[in-house]
Formats: sequence, C-alpha cells, structure tokens
Amino acid sequence: MTEVNEIREITEAELPESLREHWKNAKASVERNNPGYAIKFLQAILKECPGFINARKLLRNAEITVTGAAPGTAKKGLFGSGGGGGGIVRQAKKDPAGALLTAEKELEKDPFNLGVNEGLFEVARLMGLMDTAAFALETARTGHPENSKVAHRLAKFYVDRDMHFEASNVYRDIVKRDPSDGEAVKGEKDSSAKASMKQNRMSENSSFKDLVKSDEAAALEKASRTALTKEQLEERAGELSAQYQADPNNLVVVKQLANTYEQLEDFSTSQQFYDWAYQLSNGDVALKSKASQMKDRAAEEYIRGVEAAAAADPENAELQAQLKEIQKDRIAERLVECKDRVEKNPTDPKMRYDLGQALYDNGDYSDAIPHLQQATRNPHIRTKVLLLLGRTFDAKGMSDLAIKQLKDANDELTQMDNTKKEILYELGDIYAKADKQEEALTCFKQIYEIDYGYRDVAARVEGSYTG
Repeated sequence: MTEVNEIREITEAELPESLREHWKNAKASVERNNPGYAIKFLQAILKECPGFINARKLLRNAEITVTGAAPGTAKKGLFGSGGGGGGIVRQAKKDPAGALLTAEKELEKDPFNLGVNEGLFEVARLMGLMDTAAFALETARTGHPENSKVAHRLAKFYVDRDMHFEASNVYRDIVKRDPSDGEAVKGEKDSSAKASMKQNRMSENSSFKDLVKSDEAAALEKASRTALTKEQLEERAGELSAQYQADPNNLVVVKQLANTYEQLEDFSTSQQFYDWAYQLSNGDVALKSKASQMKDRAAEEYIRGVEAAAAADPENAELQAQLKEIQKDRIAERLVECKDRVEKNPTDPKMRYDLGQALYDNGDYSDAIPHLQQATRNPHIRTKVLLLLGRTFDAKGMSDLAIKQLKDANDELTQMDNTKKEILYELGDIYAKADKQEEALTCFKQIYEIDYGYRDVAARVEGSYTG
C-alpha cells in the first residue's frame, strides 16, 4: 500500500530523469495539436509522480480538447451520488495513489465532472497535495460556473491557506453572478483587504527584497558559466523559476530561463519563455527569432520521437498512419511559417533558404529554386544552399544543372568534413543515375579514402573492382 506521506507535489526540475522524455513528448504533442497522444504520456507520468501538478494541468487541457467539453455544459455528477467522487474518497483511505489514478481515468472521459473533481479535491487534500486540490476545484468551477457551492468551497480553501488574493478573485466572480450573495460580498471585501496588507508587508520588508536581489545575482552568475552539467542546469532552472514566480515581468530572468531550457533541450518550454521575453522586450526581433527556432526544434524532436516509436513497432498501422499525418502537417505548417518570415524579412538570405527547404519538402521544386538562388548570397550558408539546389534540380530531372550546383559546392570546400562527404555522395549518386559511372566512382573513392563506413560507398567502390 502506498503511504500518503510518500507522495508530495514536485516541480518540473524535480521530475525524475526517467520521465523527462515523456514530459517533453507530452508538451510537444499538445503543441502539435495531437492531444490524444499527449494524454498517454501524461497518464504515465502521473502514475509515477502523482504530485507533478503541471502534468495534471496539461492533461486536463488535453482531455478538454479531445472530449470537446465546454464550461456550462458539463455533467453534474453530484459528489457522493453517482458522480464517482465518494468512491474515490473511500478508495483513498486504502490506496491514495490508486484513488488519484481512478479519478484521472474518469476525468479522461468527462474532465469537468463535478463529482469526480470534488472527489479528487478531497483525496488531494487528504494527501497534502494542496495545489492539486485547488486545481480540482478550479476545474469544477470552470465546468460549472453557475454552482456557487463549489465556488464558495474553493474560496474558503484559499482563505484557509492564507491565499487571500486568489480567494478575493473567486468571491468577486460569485458576486458578479449573484450580487445578493452577502457571504461572497463580505468574503471579497475581507480577502481583498488581507491580500493588500500582505503585499504591503512584503514591499516594506527590506530583507525580503535583499533576498530576491541576492538570489537573482546568484542565478545570473550561474548563467554566465559555461559547460554546466545537466544537474547544474536543472538546479539553475529551479532557482530561476522561483524568481520568475516572484516577478514574471523580469526580462533578465525570463531570458535566462529560456536559455537554460534551451540548453536542457526542453525546446517547447524554451519557446514559451522566449515568446514571453519578446513581449516584455517591446519587440526584440532576436528574441522572436529564437522563439521560432525553439518551436522548430520542438517540432523536429517530437517527430523524431514518433519516428522512433513507429520504427520500433512497424506492424502498428495506427502509429504508422499517425506518423505520416504528423509529417504532412509539419511540412504544411512550416511552409506557412517560412512564407510569413520571408514576407516580414524579404532580404534575409537565411529565411529564403528556410523557405526553399520548406518548399522542397513539400514537393514544390520550381517555387523553391528562386528562393534558394537568392540565399546563395550569404557566404555562411552558401554551401548548404548549393547542396539543396542540386537536390532540387535533380528532383526536377535536370541532372546537368544539379551537377553544376554540387560541383560548385564541392570546389568551395577544401576539408573532407561531413558536409563535403554529403556533397560528394549526392554528386556521385546523380552521376550514377545519369549513367556517368566513371565520374560517379571518382566521387565515391574520395569519400572511401577517408571514411570507409560512410553510407554504402565501400560497396560501390569495391564492387567496381569485382564487377
């Protein structure tokens, strides 16, 4: 039996290593408008870490999307009378973790179910998961805005936790719906006054301000270090997150959070912070560009995860079809994004290259060519632009023009690095398709002399001696 005190609420920084990939995939699935896939990851996370409130919140959003649930249209499912809440509380006395899973199984079908959410509140409160308990009642209130009993219960819960600002907001909503509710009128007045007093005490407390400044200085000092380990980066993210909670409008902290999550390769979270930093900065285009990069990397990482899953389960027709659909949607989405970026920055060669790549991926080879030709002006990306141009001409059956681009790219590189190997291989492959075997073999031999194991060059070169 799981003991109540074994379960506590945790932050993202405390999430076990074994579940971090699930969390990344879940967030990416929601971002890619695939909530059904996200639900599987999130349920698995909550089974192991019931106190990870962020996963529970993301799960509820995904369930609402999948079920089409809308506020005010939810089933009543009264607590203790067929709604499942009473049974969940009884189960919690013997198996608290199991009771949480039971609640989630029910909410997956009906996320706004009043009885189940009230049951989840009771179980979470019993287990000391106070943020989870509040979230359960917030969900119930969202689904049943007309139910003043739920709202009053939530407001009192906030008051008991000395969360007067939150309580005043709940009471204020009650009064808007029913100005004659004297208890809510008094509650809103009292909670607002206490929230104001608490804020004033915090502002006057110099030691608190000194502590925040000290923490910020320490975090920024850490941010300047290089080659941090993953554990150090996670620690840094936790410290910065605490500062962010204290002041979400601190641009320096938001940028550091974005950068830290980027280093942790949590690209979806990084994108969110870069987006917020962009808004706080009054339009810093560099931050907007970083946000776009993070969105692209998150999408690519998500697709790689689905590709790996599909490769591991080739007989799963549903998964294979899902992969094709995701790839198709991503190509279309990226095409729209790249067109929009070029419209805003028509003279940027890098954005022209990105659009050319997106058009190529979409099979629009003729449309890709003029953008790629403009992108060759940038010397920093010229080689890879010529490589893509070669592939584009080859896709159109114009082998002579493809060879010209690839030869130009090859001539500009002196060191046999991975880029030069790729160019030589593409060039050799096109020569072979054009029935120019001697030229093809010359390309493959250059790679063979340096890297025997590159693709199938060994078989091609050695086969020319035995064939």
